[in-house]
Amino acid sequence: MNLNDVNRGIVPHKKRKRVGRGPGSGHGKTAGRGHKGARSRSGWRAKLGFEGGQVPLIRRVPKRGFNNKRFATQIAVINVALLEKEFAPGDEVSPEVMRSRGLLKGAFQELKILGDGELSKKLRVSAHRFSRQAKEKIEKAGGQAVVLPGAAPVEKKVKSKSKTH
Repeated sequence: MNLNDVNRGIVPHKKRKRVGRGPGSGHGKTAGRGHKGARSRSGWRAKLGFEGGQVPLIRRVPKRGFNNKRFATQIAVINVALLEKEFAPGDEVSPEVMRSRGLLKGAFQELKILGDGELSKKLRVSAHRFSRQAKEKIEKAGGQAVVLPGAAPVEKKVKSKSKTH
């Protein structure tokens, strides 16, 4: 390869191809569409994913499993370290207050307080869920952890030993 071959064929302002403008253009008569068939007609449109009769990619890729994500409860999480930083001692902490202060963004159905960080301020924290550590840290600082209604408390499932046959 020569250095003068590098940019050969690259035209900065290339003219667009004008089809169907007579036999002298080289793209006249059928305008590059060939003879007969669906693609030669106006209004032809392939279905989404159509690959000209080849098995489409969506059918070639193996599909496994089931995803239930769209039905899952959206949970917003806040750590006690953020409560320590953003709130003064004796403050009421609720999802509404946090949203008004810009700590919670986006859509969620439940708020969960997690125990990452330290808490030294006495706060009354209202949320749908609390981690065990977070609840301990809030109560240790002299505060109160209030569980809001509407939460689905996650309890350990106990398997029954009796089988029905």
